[in-house]
Amino acid sequence: MTSTQNIIIGIDAGTSVIKAVAFDLAGQQIATASVRNKYATGDDGSATQSLAQTWTDCASALRGLGEKVADLAARTAAIAVTGQGDGTWLVGRGNAPVTDAWLWLDARAASTVTRLAGGTSNRARFEATGTGLNTCQQGAQLAHMDKVAPDLLDRAETALHCKDWLYLNLTGIRATDPSEASFTFGNFRTRQYDSVVIDALGLERRRNLLPEIIDGTEVSHPLTAEAAKACGLLAGTPVCLGYVDMVMTALGAGVRSSGRNAACSTIGSTGVHMRAKAVADVHLNSEGTGYVIALPIPGIVTQVQTNMGSTINIDWILEIASYLMADAGKTVSHADLIARIDGWFAESKPGSVLYHPYISEAGERGPFVNANARAGFTGLSTRHGFPDLVRSVVEGLGLATRDCYAAMGAMPEELRITGGATRSLGLRRSLSSAVNAPIRQSRREETGAAGVAMMAAVAVGVYATMDDCIADWVTPLLGEPEVPDTAEAARFDRLFSAYTDVRQAMAPAWDKLATAATPGA
Repeated sequence: MTSTQNIIIGIDAGTSVIKAVAFDLAGQQIATASVRNKYATGDDGSATQSLAQTWTDCASALRGLGEKVADLAARTAAIAVTGQGDGTWLVGRGNAPVTDAWLWLDARAASTVTRLAGGTSNRARFEATGTGLNTCQQGAQLAHMDKVAPDLLDRAETALHCKDWLYLNLTGIRATDPSEASFTFGNFRTRQYDSVVIDALGLERRRNLLPEIIDGTEVSHPLTAEAAKACGLLAGTPVCLGYVDMVMTALGAGVRSSGRNAACSTIGSTGVHMRAKAVADVHLNSEGTGYVIALPIPGIVTQVQTNMGSTINIDWILEIASYLMADAGKTVSHADLIARIDGWFAESKPGSVLYHPYISEAGERGPFVNANARAGFTGLSTRHGFPDLVRSVVEGLGLATRDCYAAMGAMPEELRITGGATRSLGLRRSLSSAVNAPIRQSRREETGAAGVAMMAAVAVGVYATMDDCIADWVTPLLGEPEVPDTAEAARFDRLFSAYTDVRQAMAPAWDKLATAATPGA
């Protein structure tokens, strides 16, 4: 690294957007460029994405960044890449895609998950990975493919994740990172593959599909000449493979600071709730749900519960409002409706309407796994209007957050939050009251890209340790604590008791509704 190389590029290939973000070596964000992601969904529960298009869009985002930052190619000290987790990105001969990627949103493996979860080896698999089995995961998807479409796996040479696919295109190296490897096919204690897990998934004969595991804070590979030409960067620039986007976002948002572990929730399309812990402190619940995902810090992992749908619940109710207004001849933008949320929240009265935010077609994965789970309101009467529905949806996200932390042990003493939705005062107050703890909002704009760029900063020697990097990149951007209102916290205690009662009672009804919706059932 030369004195003129003073920029690190973080790539965050999310479900909705692929972003390329430039940071200086002290963590200040310089510029960002993005390209909307594209994926297709089907009535069979499929959610797929073109591998070739994803690489094209990534390269486009990097070229767009070059248009915003003078001399970006010459000034870039390193590139780091993270991306959406889970899913299955198969490559074959000549690194060509075998088929479109199965995303984490894909629900086709539901029957295989049910079969594997009922097997005698599933608890041993959970004890090793710390991760509950669900339709999102590559292990379940590969097992399902092996049963219904074995020809796909016969033609594949390696099973990658999104960020791994981009790393392959950037460097020519097939690899994955310790986080996805250990929570899918391995052991979170060793950060290596585990034969007990692979056997429990019935994938012994497909083990050859699993790539080498590399840690991006220790190992990098040079940008190839072909990739450099496509991206507008210099061949030979070090490229670091990041951990999965969930922990990169949490790292950038403050799941650890001042050498201490903390809790962090990302309120985005999904709700991701994490607690950083030493390996010895991990609490594995009896239900066998959640994730344990390694951080790029020796001996430290995150214990994770994720809601399948978070802000997509808000999008859903606002889309209904938009439809009704358009039907009446009054067009309104989604942004205009978003701006009204806190106003509607203030117009409503704190009451006893519950909303369970299971709006995703894939059901729920945290803190319980049920592909048939669906959203619903409880407690409505004629006195409730649209503002009350909006409030209950927002408060439902707070209750779902509490449900997730309860599955990991005691409530956090302080919660760090990130995600665009946390700009809403009503949502922040709901989150704080639900967990009855102060919250601190990260002022970092692009937490995922920052988290992975921090790995590169350590890899190329800007910082000796990740904690040193956190002190500059993360801690100064944490906002002041927002303390919960005592009366509201007490109300949420009462709501939460009813919330868990209702969701537990609804499971048989969800199964019946799923059967009723199945053709020929």
